[in-house]
Amino acid sequence: VQLTESGGGSVQSGGSLRLSCVASGLTSGTYCIAWLRQVPGRVRVGIASIDSDGRTNYLDSVKGRFTISQDKGANTVYLQMNSLKPEDTAEYFCAAGPKCGKSSDTIYFFGGTVDWGHGTQVTVSS
Repeated sequence: VQLTESGGGSVQSGGSLRLSCVASGLTSGTYCIAWLRQVPGRVRVGIASIDSDGRTNYLDSVKGRFTISQDKGANTVYLQMNSLKPEDTAEYFCAAGPKCGKSSDTIYFFGGTVDWGHGTQVTVSS
């Protein structure tokens, strides 16, 4: 699976951005696609996921502000980010795998190979 992110940029605190992830070569009928973010020097953290049945999960830090959705016809997963804060500044990645789970501090993949996009930078200024 090839994943291509877009939509990152710079925005002021309180602003909005919508990230897109185009997934080409996704042949399995069962999958999970997640958005993860990483700040330099820190681990990559899963913040939102959506599976092939449309079930979604969010990390508490973004719940109520971010919305993940998918357009299956366009093979695209979106992350609508509202009420952005400076602490949302990070490189944002999308990834695809067989299944996703959620712990208290991240959304993670399990059950097989995970494919990654190259990331898109989001910068939120105060």
